[in-house]
Amino acid sequence: MTITYARESVIDFTKPFMNLGISILFKVTSIPPPRLFSFMKPLAFDIWIYVLASYVIVSLTIYVVSKFSPFEWHNSKHCNLNTDLLYSQFTIGNSFWFTVGTLMQQGSDINPKAYSTRIVSSIWWFFTLIIISSYTANLAAFLTVERMTTPIENAEDLASQTEISYGTLESGSTMTFFRDSMMETYQKMWRNMDNKKPSSFTSTYEEGIKRVIEGNYAFLMESTMLDYIVQRDCNLTQIGGLLDTKGYGIATPKGSLWRDKISLAILELQEKGDIQMLYNKWWKNTDETCYRKSNSKQFKANALGLDNIGGVFVVLILGILIAVCVAFYEFWQYYHLQDKSIEMDSQLFGDKGHQAIYMTVEQRHRRSIWVELKDELKYSVRFMESRQRPALRRQCPNCYTI
Repeated sequence: MTITYARESVIDFTKPFMNLGISILFKVTSIPPPRLFSFMKPLAFDIWIYVLASYVIVSLTIYVVSKFSPFEWHNSKHCNLNTDLLYSQFTIGNSFWFTVGTLMQQGSDINPKAYSTRIVSSIWWFFTLIIISSYTANLAAFLTVERMTTPIENAEDLASQTEISYGTLESGSTMTFFRDSMMETYQKMWRNMDNKKPSSFTSTYEEGIKRVIEGNYAFLMESTMLDYIVQRDCNLTQIGGLLDTKGYGIATPKGSLWRDKISLAILELQEKGDIQMLYNKWWKNTDETCYRKSNSKQFKANALGLDNIGGVFVVLILGILIAVCVAFYEFWQYYHLQDKSIEMDSQLFGDKGHQAIYMTVEQRHRRSIWVELKDELKYSVRFMESRQRPALRRQCPNCYTI
């Protein structure tokens, strides 16, 4: 019999020969069949949205920065130095193609030249490295780890829900445990079972097991009996650990001389391992034992959320901001290099072109760098499929004639 305080007060028990506790018997939840788009499960839905938004933002950033930066424009006809047209390889289509090529780790024949576009590209490459690596690792977990999902994981989950009914054997030690327990979770469970009396209690173990097999019912029972049932029925499983700890003992009348003799025999059998051998013989090593595919603990692979890989989005945003700042610096640097080039040409060609050059510089100074910057920004944000633009000549044509 199970050793309890109430029983010990009227009869004597020997030393416990087997330890046990209360556990939850529940029906195994069938694994749902794989879905058509199950390959998207390694990443959470919001992460997919963020990746798509990042792809669009980075593509547009590369397009705008490449048009704004003077160092990204070049003369495609190297043999014709007198052409007034400059070309940019980053059209709106090429920008999106360059970004998706790196995202798929396939590369592209388009290579950025300006520092600003290179910074954006480098940060995007780092971003795709983390995203693809995280997706590949979590996808392997989804495909290789066998997952078993249950609506409840422990007694707290069982007490906090109302969809699944639960109960125990009527007038047994398990019912007494819940009735006299001082723990809030077990008190809540007892109130629920007491309010649903008599449907929550069963008269026999067989009745409780049958209700579990029918579904939507959890049976609270002693772990030894539960282990015996689970070993023989693959449709049943144990939920959580033990809710308490107690033992089985042999009952004798008060003051019986047999109590000490039986207790000594139990201790001798435990030291020799005979009781464990008997347990394995009658519980596990039988023809009725259910052989499951895997006896190891089953885990559920969770989708990666923003908490797991949110830092890579922060790095991407910082990289974009740095690239924009570098693009402004490149424009400022190009602006001043043009002024120096005009002054050097004036000294080189002497008085013959000095007057024309002086007028060009004077006209240039009428337009400040902020006006030039404003015009360049207007041109950059025009999402046109144009690969060419007039060369920004800061000097007069006569400067090239000797």
